[in-house]
Amino acid sequence: MNISRRELLKWGAGAGAACLAGASPLAAAAKPKDAKIPIGLQVYSVRHQAEKELPRVLEAVAKMGYQGVEFAGYYNWTAADLRKMLDAGGLKCCGTHIRLDTLQGDALAGTVEFNQTLGNPYLIVSYMPHSMLESVEKIKETAKIYDDVAAKVKENGMRVGYHAHGGDFVKVGDKTAWDLFFGSTCAGVSMQMDIGNCIEGGGDPYAILEAFPGRSATVHLKEYGGPKEAVVGEGEVDWKKVFRICETSGGTEWYIVEHERGAGDPLENVKKCLANLRKMGK
Repeated sequence: MNISRRELLKWGAGAGAACLAGASPLAAAAKPKDAKIPIGLQVYSVRHQAEKELPRVLEAVAKMGYQGVEFAGYYNWTAADLRKMLDAGGLKCCGTHIRLDTLQGDALAGTVEFNQTLGNPYLIVSYMPHSMLESVEKIKETAKIYDDVAAKVKENGMRVGYHAHGGDFVKVGDKTAWDLFFGSTCAGVSMQMDIGNCIEGGGDPYAILEAFPGRSATVHLKEYGGPKEAVVGEGEVDWKKVFRICETSGGTEWYIVEHERGAGDPLENVKKCLANLRKMGK
């Protein structure tokens, strides 16, 4: 049986409300209508240059007009050094992509300390193996792990989240693994939707964003479709719809550009992404 859009909206909203008491107030509150959501860059978009000369890359990103960056690896730099680079360019850290095991056991304290130095409140798990999301039972077990982490990091003003990949939108019974997972977690667990990944995996990012109000503190702006060189704004994504949801019910605090297509120069590509977003009034 396929779940309808209306059922998805009703089910997701109910699940979020059921555990809202455990969420950070920031996770459930939308931005004021007159406040623009800042735009950051996922550094993975320019990873090859970052591996060689991260300070220059961050300087270039700041000059483009990005207001923050999200890390996916630290290229052997210390947290203190990274913070100096960010401060020098007037950039904020709007997230880190990390493994789930860095948020568990003895590793958690070090992860929190590292991100406190960065000034980053968004601890986003970048990937989970299929085995953690392969059945309703496994999904509920995984959700409990995230709820426990969310309660611990909340004490430090932080949130744990999970980033979307195409494989997260496979059906487990009559719902997707993604919907089951976020329907089983408390609202303190942030839903980092990746628009392009979701569509590529057969998901409906617009319906999902609406179904989980207040859960989308950070959203990845990745294009889908169009020519191979298409950057944000040049493909098939309905960006007006994305922005409308994020800026009304999504609780979105950061837009984060991620561009992974091989065509063109990575730094020029992310510059074009931002330029197109500015043309769209962002």
